[in-house]
Amino acid sequence: MTHQTSCPTETPQRRWNRRQTLAACGAVSVWPATVAVRPAAAQVANTTWPDTLHAARGQTVFFNAWAGSERINAYLQWAAGELQRDLGVKLQHVKISDAADVVKRVRAEKQAGRQDTEGTVDLVWVNGENFAALKREGLLSAPFAQSLPNFQWVDTAGKPTTLVDFSVPTEGLESPWGMAQLTFFADAKRLPKPPQSMAELLALARSQPGRISYPRPPEFHGTTFIKQALIEHAPDAKALAQPVTPASLEAQAAPLWRFLDALHPHLWRGGKQFPLNAGAVRQMMADGELVMALTFNPNEAANEIAAKRLSATVQSWQFAKGTIGNTHFVAIPYNAPSKAGAQVVANFLLSPAAQARKADIDVWGDPTVLDLARLPAADRAKFLSAPRAGQVRQSAPALPEPHASWVDALEKEWTRRYGV
Repeated sequence: MTHQTSCPTETPQRRWNRRQTLAACGAVSVWPATVAVRPAAAQVANTTWPDTLHAARGQTVFFNAWAGSERINAYLQWAAGELQRDLGVKLQHVKISDAADVVKRVRAEKQAGRQDTEGTVDLVWVNGENFAALKREGLLSAPFAQSLPNFQWVDTAGKPTTLVDFSVPTEGLESPWGMAQLTFFADAKRLPKPPQSMAELLALARSQPGRISYPRPPEFHGTTFIKQALIEHAPDAKALAQPVTPASLEAQAAPLWRFLDALHPHLWRGGKQFPLNAGAVRQMMADGELVMALTFNPNEAANEIAAKRLSATVQSWQFAKGTIGNTHFVAIPYNAPSKAGAQVVANFLLSPAAQARKADIDVWGDPTVLDLARLPAADRAKFLSAPRAGQVRQSAPALPEPHASWVDALEKEWTRRYGV
């Protein structure tokens, strides 16, 4: 079922107040109130979207989401205000440092016998190995993503990772929220010719010893750096899309360890210590201690420049042949007390208005999951802006993530080899 009509317009005969307009455009998009919204698989409550909106009103949604960024936290505060005022749903940001901790909590609740609505998590920001664990262990609610009215705008063709998370099919168990791609940035005055591959990065490290580093795994930026090096050096990149085995780890990762063995002696502090996170690397780059930094948000440097935390001469780039890219999602645990409210929040986060604000460099700068070409003109216009200092000038191909099972295997072997 496809609905391409635009949001209601104000006419002398019919004037829409702000609440009605948001409900039609931002929250329930363009789906008629009488249409029952059905996903491809089982529906969470097998109800119409208006029924879901009605059930959600008055609910509190405990959204467990990473809190390591002030701008992301501020964005969620904005979303909470919109949801409360216009849809009667209270969004409570439960600040976490690692989604793996939420997986452990939901797993413990299931082991303790907590049933349908007896959990402590309504919605979780998740992807990769954490989603794979939730799915594998039956810790998620029934499929819901394709039943969200705003899912119709998701670019599932141009952005296939909105349906496949680290080689694991999502099957409607999580709703896409934003796009990410490994990106590097540096002050062009200090690094006029940035490296375009891991091989060039190694050459740079040799020429400027102690001026390059990456976060210590399992911090996800550090793990992503390792996976990028794995993809560039693996004898058979296709093998990375399959679940890891001891044999495949040995065969595909052997060149990776040789590369890191060659790189580490030239890193900051001789590769004997590593920064705790990407924020620390960024600050060390800003202070001149390191020559380059890394992020999973292609717009981060532009955001930092806009906030006057980085010099306007900082430039961002991705390796010429591509860098790892993925989608991040929100998911509903099996025992979420406010499942209807969680669906309303997920749908709101997919609305053109919420996605455009999230993509705004001055707000967050997180790339949208929507297909802008299919949006009504008024919604598409929300995303249009002039190029900003620090943005990636030429996007490189987004390389697929290895299967989620590779994360734990790589992190353990990295720690065995290089951990102190």
